[in-house]
Amino acid sequence: MIKDLIKYAPGLSVIMREESGRIVCSSWSPRYRSLHNNLERMNRVESNERDLRVTKGRITMKTIRSRIGSFIAYAMLSIVIITMIACWNELGTLFNSGNYDNEDNMVETIMAKTATPGVAVIVSEQGETKYKFYGYADVNNNKMVREESLFELGSTTKAFTALAIILLADEGYLSYSDYISDYIPWFEPTFKGEKVNISINQLLAHTSGIPSWSIRLIPEGTTEDMLEKTIHNISDIALDTYPGTEYNYATVNYDVLAMIIEEVTGKSYQDYVTENILVPLKMIDSYFSTGQEKESDKLTKGYRVFFGRSLEYDAPRYYGNIAAGYLVTNSKDIGRWINAQMGIDEIPDNLMNAIQKSHEIDIKTAGYEEKNQYYSFGWTIDTKNRVVSHNGANPNYSSQAIIDLEKQQGIFVLANMNSTAPSLIASNTYENMNGNHMNKFNYDDVYLLIDLVFSFLVIIAVVILCFQAIKLVRGIKPIINDEKTRFRKITANSIALILRVMLLVLVIIWPFLLNLDYLMIGVWMSYSVYMWIGLTTINCILSIIINIRKMAIIRSGL
Repeated sequence: MIKDLIKYAPGLSVIMREESGRIVCSSWSPRYRSLHNNLERMNRVESNERDLRVTKGRITMKTIRSRIGSFIAYAMLSIVIITMIACWNELGTLFNSGNYDNEDNMVETIMAKTATPGVAVIVSEQGETKYKFYGYADVNNNKMVREESLFELGSTTKAFTALAIILLADEGYLSYSDYISDYIPWFEPTFKGEKVNISINQLLAHTSGIPSWSIRLIPEGTTEDMLEKTIHNISDIALDTYPGTEYNYATVNYDVLAMIIEEVTGKSYQDYVTENILVPLKMIDSYFSTGQEKESDKLTKGYRVFFGRSLEYDAPRYYGNIAAGYLVTNSKDIGRWINAQMGIDEIPDNLMNAIQKSHEIDIKTAGYEEKNQYYSFGWTIDTKNRVVSHNGANPNYSSQAIIDLEKQQGIFVLANMNSTAPSLIASNTYENMNGNHMNKFNYDDVYLLIDLVFSFLVIIAVVILCFQAIKLVRGIKPIINDEKTRFRKITANSIALILRVMLLVLVIIWPFLLNLDYLMIGVWMSYSVYMWIGLTTINCILSIIINIRKMAIIRSGL
């Protein structure tokens, strides 16, 4: 540049130096003003060219990042829209209604809508028993449900436990008015801080006051001491209501009854029920799932719902809940059971008398009188129509029984997934047997609904996570024009930070607010719930990090 200037103004003797990449003239006399102006003009041209090159580079990189971000955003938005449409279609079936062409169409439709892999339907009318089988006992191995296929009953097991209590009462071993403490001295529940007594009758009718959430106090395990550990866990529990005053279904009521049976007889619960109920009824293939027995190859695989589909699921075992949900049986044995309820098959007199008593109720302590329905001896009893019924649900099995004692009609449905399919199939079959339309297409499968909702939320959480990651990669550059803007942004980000921390805490503790815990969610609900909790927790943490970094940049004035 200096050579160019000398060429431009030959003969001039000037002192020039470089300052910060610019050539400046040291003389400020009027004689050299022309040279100085030309020099400044050349500096500006060079500076503008350099700034233009840098700006072009920045614009190019910014454009590339913007286009990549836009592409990812549009891709994620497309996934969300597709998922919303799919979930909306599935959710729509929850509220639709319609008629079925025939029983087979009804069963297959309900199975498809509830994602239930396999079902066995047992129907008895006026002594004639029919069996129908649908779907898979084992999806992966294409093994179909058959007559010998075994299912866990869930809570329809409770009727067997109640029947055992009736047999012992008839034999004089106990009385319904006896207190739990008469057999288990260390059982001391409280109501409003005061120790109270619970009677056997109140356990049978679910009017003990023990809260429903007590199911989460049942420990996982298959050792023989699990029943006693279960009762120890609830021995000093605070009751929701005073014993005998209000119906409140709690599965552990029947676990306490099982321990009383063991204390009275000196035998294990399953041995007593097998010898005195299963064998006399010729239910030769039935047994209690304790986790200690050799698993039969006839046992169907259990499933759970995940993203609207059935997924094979080997659920944990709870020996402590054996009396309330873990009888394993098949269609033939269930046919004998429902016929015994209607007095059709020939069985020992003491057992027949006990079964008849199990259909009676104590109106003073049970049920929901306004609906003509009561709970007693392991059955929900409709006094108007003389119908007894009960549903059953384990983490990976379900069942439903409906027995019309007046019309001699019995329906029992078994399924290898926890769903409302058995209840829907049984109720529609009962309607069809009595000449009514099978139009109960509506259903409220809580586990399927939870899965669909949280599956949708998982997709949303993934999209948010992608945007959070993009934001972290691209960096945080808040625009601040003046101090007023700086103060406003600091205030807004402080509020946002507090809200995000509160959301994180809420995500972590919400199961406990519903009297649940993470173990119970993992056992009973879809994996999509766990996935949503994990993804939302990560999103909250990333959001908090981004917020803190943004505040630090704003405060530093950068």
